Amino acid sequence: MVRYFLGILLVMSIAGCGYTTGSLLPPKYKKIAIQPFQNKVNNIDENTSGQFYVPQLESNVRTAIIDRFLFDGNLHIADPDKADLILSGDLIGVAQDELRQDVNLNVQEYQIRIIVSLTLTDAATGNVLWKEPSFTGETTYFLSGPQALTQSAAIDAALTDLATRIVERTVENW
Repeated sequence: MVRYFLGILLVMSIAGCGYTTGSLLPPKYKKIAIQPFQNKVNNIDENTSGQFYVPQLESNVRTAIIDRFLFDGNLHIADPDKADLILSGDLIGVAQDELRQDVNLNVQEYQIRIIVSLTLTDAATGNVLWKEPSFTGETTYFLSGPQALTQSAAIDAALTDLATRIVERTVENW
């Protein structure tokens, strides 16, 4: 009986569940270039409620993505002429929506979304590996209380979320 139990335990431990924390990138991809983002936010369109302008956000998007790739470590940042992959994109939206109000209809909680379009290209072949026309990073924030944030801090949190999702999309979705 003990042998039977130990045998089953051994088979289960060898089989495992297949989960890994490593990268699913093909081994030929070691370096990535992050192109400067273009700001394509349309602040004139009256149909884009909740949209607002944040100066230099397109530069901050690129910096956040580079920082997250450095933190992740699966791909090294390189110049486009030395990279295996090239990530390019546009900042296409920044939106703030009301999520919660108090009894006096004062806003208590907002959601901020940063929306980009992305293209990942194989630098050697020029083949588009994936394209995301509307990729979003977001966060919610309160105006008061222990979880209160400024709008600027909330934008930074949304940038971190966006960069994390982009790195995950690049490294894990193969």
